[in-house]
Amino acid sequence: MKKYIVLLSLILTISITMIPAAYAQEFGLVVNQYVQAGGSGNAGGNTDTSFEYNALIVPRFLFLLGDGAGSIFASAGMTLGVSDSSDDDVTFVPELMRTELAMQWGAVGLSLGRIGYSTPLAFLAEGLFDGVQVSHSSSLGRFRAGAWYTGLLYKKSANIQMTESDRAIYNTPFDFDNFADTYFAPPRLLASLDWEHLAVADILRLNAAVTIQADLSDDLSSNGEKYNSQYFTIKAGMPYNSFFFELGGILSTYQIEGGGSFKPAFAGDLGVYWTLPASFNSRLSFNARFASGQSSDASGDDAGGFIPVTAKYAGNILEAGMSALTVLDLNYTARFTDKIGASISTKYFIQNGSTPLNTYPFSGAVGGGDSLGAELFARLIWSPVSDLQLNLSGGAFIPALGNYAPDAKPVWLVKLTAVFVAY
Repeated sequence: MKKYIVLLSLILTISITMIPAAYAQEFGLVVNQYVQAGGSGNAGGNTDTSFEYNALIVPRFLFLLGDGAGSIFASAGMTLGVSDSSDDDVTFVPELMRTELAMQWGAVGLSLGRIGYSTPLAFLAEGLFDGVQVSHSSSLGRFRAGAWYTGLLYKKSANIQMTESDRAIYNTPFDFDNFADTYFAPPRLLASLDWEHLAVADILRLNAAVTIQADLSDDLSSNGEKYNSQYFTIKAGMPYNSFFFELGGILSTYQIEGGGSFKPAFAGDLGVYWTLPASFNSRLSFNARFASGQSSDASGDDAGGFIPVTAKYAGNILEAGMSALTVLDLNYTARFTDKIGASISTKYFIQNGSTPLNTYPFSGAVGGGDSLGAELFARLIWSPVSDLQLNLSGGAFIPALGNYAPDAKPVWLVKLTAVFVAY
């Protein structure tokens, strides 16, 4: 079966990239490439440095159907990667990207294919998924219902790491000679019912969703688990003068092997955004994000570990997913001119729960505390012309500002990205 899946995926990817532009109403090409250097410290005092180059080439096509009632958007990409930390000096990865049939009949919309989806709090689930979504807009708000499958996605793009087995799949190097076993993301069924209203009582913005995730893998993870989960998400936003306030929360239940009892977990997000009274566009924001960690109750059963569907990292440098973690983030962004913008942020990370759900970039002895440390990160964006954007970013994660691994050296990163778009 896997051989047929591999063959179908390759045919689709090659077909999309070979569609002649003459048959499309719109044709575009995106070239996204970056070079980065970084270093990581550990509790033993050693420092490892790494270098990485990555280039993604994405042709895009748009076909309009009828009198504008529908469209077909198709895109595929080829990624070239060079890294001194990889076993292979050069890697090539083909990928079918957003490929969507969209139709609209008055207040009813339909999207089918490889489409983008995000839950109201994006750190729960965000990205491209294979499936279908139906929407309906009315005076009561916009309703959406969708179902998606993840097992045909490229694993690095999907970034699903819900179990130990998922993490093993993610960290296995991609090998063309073993395409079926090293390319695809873990198979999950994702379904969600969403509701959005942008102006309740002309002031309150509300988003809510009920989301389910089912583990469809054939093999159990290394610790004998299949992980099924359900999520109820709600987020509210309200403007006040030059401020905007957001508050959101997620109640999650999960079962191990599909037959265990429902166990609860929680996550929340609080944001305050202030548009500064300056001659250029600028904003100061504070965000506090929380995800419960595993703990033991009186009976010794684990309870309370929040695990999102997609592993959206909480830091720019610290690769920790939003599980068993509190993140405090102070951020300043500015757009000085039409061509130049910048941002600077500082984040502080605190581990929640008695059992870590993350793998942090430390080795050796740790202090045993819950404060992981702070991250400082800055970005400068320059768009000399409308088709080109240059992005210089960098910063450091400093464990010495916490008590989890206070003797570890800083983890630093410098990255230069260039994005070229042609239409």
